[in-house]
Amino acid sequence: MKALFHEGIAGMEGLTYGDMTEVNPGPGEVRVKLKAAGLNHRDLFVLHRHQPTDPALIVGSDGAGVIDAVGEGVVGVEVGTEVIINPGLGWKNVSDAPPEGFEIVGLPFHGTFAEQIIVPAENAVAKPEHLSWEEAGVLSLAALTAYRALVTRGQVRQGMNVFIPGIGGGVATFLLQFAIAAGANVYVTSRSEEKRAKALELGAKAAIDSHEDWTDALSGVKMDLVIESVGAATINQSLKQLRRGGTIVIFGSSTGDLVELNLREFFYGQYNLLGSTMGSAEELKDMLEFISQHKIKPIMDKMYPLDQFADAFKRLEEAKQLGKIGFYVE
Repeated sequence: MKALFHEGIAGMEGLTYGDMTEVNPGPGEVRVKLKAAGLNHRDLFVLHRHQPTDPALIVGSDGAGVIDAVGEGVVGVEVGTEVIINPGLGWKNVSDAPPEGFEIVGLPFHGTFAEQIIVPAENAVAKPEHLSWEEAGVLSLAALTAYRALVTRGQVRQGMNVFIPGIGGGVATFLLQFAIAAGANVYVTSRSEEKRAKALELGAKAAIDSHEDWTDALSGVKMDLVIESVGAATINQSLKQLRRGGTIVIFGSSTGDLVELNLREFFYGQYNLLGSTMGSAEELKDMLEFISQHKIKPIMDKMYPLDQFADAFKRLEEAKQLGKIGFYVE
């Protein structure tokens, strides 16, 4: 089968689009013939986390397709079923943190940038009917990350003021759509005029230029909840926008992991600081019901044939995307 795999050299230079051996599902597994797959920032990180001395690895965590083979002992799942891939392995129920042994498709196990993938039967989840193959293929990882950060951890409620720095990527655009569907007032930032305009079109109350003074731009409006992924470059500005007793949820740190906080201001402000990452199978089920109820679809940036992977990775690395980047597999 054709696949995009990483081998031998760290980074993009180690990626090859070529032939990999086709395999059959084992006990408790299914094989999915993929139609579309989604690109995530995680895929950029994997190119450096996967060591040159490791065996070849098919990358990719998001995908959607049709079950074409079923392993021994699998019940309730039939060949021909249209599914999306739940990329989280070993996290079934909502919990404070992932259980020991939790992994994500695409490292250390083969991922979705291929004609086929084998996963545990429970990780092949019915595709929402209102989504196209392209939309379904880019959904799971980013939407689940957004749902847990906003709903499980952030406890979003109707009427809340929610702040999302750095609108534009897949998780951020899902956060915007989910928060609006939940009845929140959403405020965003971006360096890009195009991305700010799109956020307003989607229903944001205000879209601030990242280079502005955010406090001035918000004219005294304070946030109940901030969802952060930018990291060191914005964390202290984000904290200044919180009301006393407000909550900040962090799921990423694209501009650096180490920050300096004024602890006295923090504890006097009675702020809540929460971490979040991915989500459980139970949260994925709840998220799929939520998007089906509200007919939410991913904001699509651009789709590429899988053999044009270099252009897709470059677009993501340069943060040119507005929404999700994906691959046509079939």
